[in-house]
Amino acid sequence: MNKSKLLISDGLSFDNNEQVLTHISQTLIDKQIVAASHLNALQDREKIFPTGIAFADYAVAIPHCEAEHALAPAIYLLRLKNSVAFNRADDDSMVDVNLVMGLVVTDPADQLTLLRTLFTRLQDKVFYEFLLNSSSDEIHARFNQDIFSQA
Repeated sequence: MNKSKLLISDGLSFDNNEQVLTHISQTLIDKQIVAASHLNALQDREKIFPTGIAFADYAVAIPHCEAEHALAPAIYLLRLKNSVAFNRADDDSMVDVNLVMGLVVTDPADQLTLLRTLFTRLQDKVFYEFLLNSSSDEIHARFNQDIFSQA
């Protein structure tokens, strides 16, 4: 997984999570990271297996779909200007997120490892705040050191 690309976008505004998912897919299609089938697969999976994750006093969303729609492994980190509601992964309620991580894996075995690594790191509010407030260069360095080396 250490050959993954990390893309970062700041200050984006969306009205709902459908717009977020569309933006993620279109950006990744344009960069030839995912196939054209990615958007439908991402939307379908989000409806069945929502990706909003609530922590003590913050939340993130980690939308992803099956590896068959991937052309290259990547994480697309979006730092949103305004929060967007996502359905929670663990119950039927919604959570407002300012940080979205679109995952793309080419090997299904990598997906679980990467999700576990991210989930563990994101439980640390210091890491979450680092992702919200640090420069793209600092985040790239941290991901290469702490995330991609573990996955």
